[in-house]
Amino acid sequence: MSHIEENHKEHSDCNQSCHCNHEHKAEHNHNTDHCCHASARCHDSARCHDSVSCHEHSHEHSSCGCHEHSHNAHEEHCCEHCEAKLHGDNTVSRLLIIRIIVSAVLFAAGFFLPFEKLAGTGPLGSFLPLAYYLWTYLIIGYDVLLDAAKNIRKGQIFDEQFLMAIATIGAFAIGDYAEGVAVMLFYQVGEMFQTMAVGKSRRSIASLMDIRPDYAIVLRDGAEIRVAPEDVTPGELILVKPGEKIPLDGIVVSGNSSINTAALTGESLPQNVAVDSRVLSGSINLDGLLTIRTESNYAESTVSKILELVEHASSKKTKVESFITRFSRYYTPCVVLGALLLAIVPPLLFQQNVSEWLHRGLVFLVVSCPCALVVSVPLSFFGGIGGASRKGILIKGSSYLELLSKVDTIVFDKTGTLTKGSFSVSKIISETLPEAELLQLAAAAESHSTHPIARCIVAASQTLSAGSALQEEQKNMAAPDDYSVAEVHEIAGKGIRATINDKVYSLGNAALMTELGITSPAIGDCGTVIYIAEENTYLGYLLIADELKPDTASALSALKQTGIKKTIMLTGDNKTIAYAIADEIASKLPKTVTVNNPIDEIHAELLPQDKVSIVEQLLDTAKAHSSGKLSFVGDGINDAPVLARADVGIAMGGIGSDAAIESADIVLMDDRLTKLPTAIAIAKKTMNIVRQNIWFALLAKAVILVLGALGIANMWIAVFGDVGVMLLAVLNAMRAMFHRE
Repeated sequence: MSHIEENHKEHSDCNQSCHCNHEHKAEHNHNTDHCCHASARCHDSARCHDSVSCHEHSHEHSSCGCHEHSHNAHEEHCCEHCEAKLHGDNTVSRLLIIRIIVSAVLFAAGFFLPFEKLAGTGPLGSFLPLAYYLWTYLIIGYDVLLDAAKNIRKGQIFDEQFLMAIATIGAFAIGDYAEGVAVMLFYQVGEMFQTMAVGKSRRSIASLMDIRPDYAIVLRDGAEIRVAPEDVTPGELILVKPGEKIPLDGIVVSGNSSINTAALTGESLPQNVAVDSRVLSGSINLDGLLTIRTESNYAESTVSKILELVEHASSKKTKVESFITRFSRYYTPCVVLGALLLAIVPPLLFQQNVSEWLHRGLVFLVVSCPCALVVSVPLSFFGGIGGASRKGILIKGSSYLELLSKVDTIVFDKTGTLTKGSFSVSKIISETLPEAELLQLAAAAESHSTHPIARCIVAASQTLSAGSALQEEQKNMAAPDDYSVAEVHEIAGKGIRATINDKVYSLGNAALMTELGITSPAIGDCGTVIYIAEENTYLGYLLIADELKPDTASALSALKQTGIKKTIMLTGDNKTIAYAIADEIASKLPKTVTVNNPIDEIHAELLPQDKVSIVEQLLDTAKAHSSGKLSFVGDGINDAPVLARADVGIAMGGIGSDAAIESADIVLMDDRLTKLPTAIAIAKKTMNIVRQNIWFALLAKAVILVLGALGIANMWIAVFGDVGVMLLAVLNAMRAMFHRE
């Protein structure tokens, strides 16, 4: 299945027509394949969150019902027990600790007990040590033996419990009682520390995303009613007290406060909110009482979408994880067969000592289980995703983390990505009409459009600067709503024609004017020019300017330092504006930076379909000449088709942007470009840890297996080869959780 097929289901067509070569932002119907997305089962059940949390991916799914995938798939894994450590309840039971302490004391005491003096030299003398160590063995290992028996009945033979059971029982069979107890004891100690390490990792990550509100206080009939967030409907008023989590997205209708959005954006600086401010679920109200009118239900809220993304982040396996699964499926049966042959063939064919070679076979078995790989590799990706989420970077799956580490070409949309995307009318030039009237005509024509340029024209007509000449002119002017707009016709990539008060007006770029046979002046100012004409008469123009984001230059510079070979800018603006933006970025580079051109290629005057074509060409070139991957960074709305086509789609979505969260593989929640090099650094660090664990585990296993086969390694070394290597790999994997800027 292709990248697009995996993650981008049926992207709806974006509107491909607009004036000034700016794509209109269209609604993007992006159907994800998450099991909980379309269903409220996961969130409608209180027990799901109060007992066994579905967001912690517990194996007790039957009580929640939010996961529909079958866990029978795990039965194909040679080491299901190890992999389950990543998904189950990672807490160490008090009973296990007591068993370990009791067994350790009995094991140590066994070295000092004079069995021969106590029982004599008769049959009892040989039976007493067996009984003593067998009792010690059963205390520490009865659960392993039971699990092994249960798994055998299920057809799951080659798992870790089976290997430990066979090895320790074999040790007892050849009279190495103390050694058999020691293997089981140290195995359980290793399991305890592994569980603690994995549990700490999961709890740390879970705490980062512990943003689900437990309740909402709804104002109904003048009373404050405490209900589950799922029971609140859009449009209701909710009360949020200081220290409480905001349960649903909404608009503040009364109150002033500061809110902490760190769990959403990774930004620790509080955000001040007042009446008419939009607030997002998952934020924490710090110091004021807020009354909020909800905008959506809980399933569609920001916190729900983020939790869903994090929960399903591990659903897509990387190539490395898939390799480990396939490797383990064949590896373990092979080494079990090798251990059997090692124990049988030399005594039968070469008259070797049976006990010695049986011991070597048992050592071989203890070492053979690949738990270090099965546990540490997924845990590394899990830690990387968790570490990114604490920085306000949402990665939808480990496969995208792996792809991001290989990116060497990044394509940027200009508007809303490199620039703020918050346009403003910087100049009005009118030939015949008052400037205010020209602005009002333009606002009337654009009043039904959602394009950023259209919105800024409407906003400029509604809120003129105090004391300006335009405001004085506007006093006797009609508002945009008073104009009779009969028809609006959009001309792809050029502009619009609108019938206003029975007259036809044309608004758009120079290409539109040329097409209509209207003479318009060439404008040298940096910005987007909106020419306006009545019928075939030129009336004037509006200059729309967009500001560069303050962190654009530093982000592009940092990207070059992370190993990005090529950066490309795509825009629907004309070449003059595009190159002016590039020059402005270059002028704001830190003096210590040696990069001359932070943007290597510029493609201007593009229609939406042109962007897709260019990205496809770049992908074809990359496949032919390098193994690197291509990433596209856009705003997640009008760039949805390109986000889908790229190897890695990254959305500058801003907190709460539904389209951004749905369309991209990775979402930078606070719109800061400087998070992009951070994301790449996290991805590369994670992959380095994965490779370290793979090589360390394989080499350690190989060395100890060979030593065991040669009779050099004993059971103690075998225990280290299994439990010790696994624990070291897990501890190394935990480093992926932490990243310093």
